[in-house]
Amino acid sequence: MVKSNSSALGIIFPNNYDPLVPELVNVRMMASIPFASRYRMIDFILSSMSNCGIDNISVMVNNNYHSLMDHLGSGREWDLVRKNGGLNIFPPYSERASKRYNGRISALASLLGFLREQKEPYVVMADSSIAVNFDFNDMIRHHIETGADVSIAYKEEEIPESLRRTLDHSKGFYYTFNIQDGRITKIYVNPTEKGVQNFSMNIYVIDRELLIDMVNTAFVRGQEHFNRDVLLTQLSKLNVQAYKYEGYMARISGIKSYFDENMKLLDDYNLDALFSGAPIYTKIRDDNPTRYVDGAKVSNVMVADGCVIEGEVENSILFRGVQIAKGAKVKNCILMQDTVVESGASIEYLIADKNVKVSAGKEMKGADTFPLFIAKNHTV
Repeated sequence: MVKSNSSALGIIFPNNYDPLVPELVNVRMMASIPFASRYRMIDFILSSMSNCGIDNISVMVNNNYHSLMDHLGSGREWDLVRKNGGLNIFPPYSERASKRYNGRISALASLLGFLREQKEPYVVMADSSIAVNFDFNDMIRHHIETGADVSIAYKEEEIPESLRRTLDHSKGFYYTFNIQDGRITKIYVNPTEKGVQNFSMNIYVIDRELLIDMVNTAFVRGQEHFNRDVLLTQLSKLNVQAYKYEGYMARISGIKSYFDENMKLLDDYNLDALFSGAPIYTKIRDDNPTRYVDGAKVSNVMVADGCVIEGEVENSILFRGVQIAKGAKVKNCILMQDTVVESGASIEYLIADKNVKVSAGKEMKGADTFPLFIAKNHTV
């Protein structure tokens, strides 16, 4: 059955926070990073929008977007093939007035003509740096009931160490809030305090007409960042409401957090928390089921389809098409699509990007605090 939510359209920013994981975004963007053995990071926000009937979704790509366009295609897997609306990908320079953006404001400025033509009263906006099964309908309901001008989702959690110790603001901004009676009264930019904070998820609901006016004004003034430059200065004028999220969420803030958040899904409790709600969709690769050859030893793993396992695998995430030869040992590793570990190789605490080959007899060992990384298409 085709779902439709005529009250909101969606906008996803897939390049935000790319600088936090330079190793993984060398040939892709944050939204295209493989996660949980068969998904990409964008699958979670995109599926959440689709499951809530939001069928007019724009993806504002900035650079390195070939991988994402190949993954999304026409949007069929997310039920987003429409004559009107559906999935729209906006690359830079797609129109005369558009260009590569530095912040959310300049990205939205290139979308103003499109926004003016739409009928939906609300806009939901999100980044792709979190894996979450999110109920946008409940947040829109909360937005309407509270009479909010803007609603922002947050989760009570500690700021990751990788963010707190980052002094280079070119890697992006993160935000925490002071909240009184559900209203955000203060926004902190890149705070370094320890302990549990009201940590922004960078998920917003806003009235479409208000968004157009705010972006128009901010762009003329040369402002770039929606939170820092616009909302922070207008908290006394606008009713900015906080929407508390209490479900499971994986936030990618660095290569170490990427490793940790994948490994957490080897715990059935976390896996169920992320996937037991509405379904998460992804691009289909029609492949054979994974084959376990006689003599293979496998324990506590997440394995996608198309793999061939002859050796030993423990506490690991294997993406599609991974091959583990006889006599190879894999422990505490993340092996992306079509990685090959040859006979006699032994690897531990390793992240291998797509199409990596670990040669026969090679031994590589990282640590829980510092996993090794092998770039795409490399042989070691």
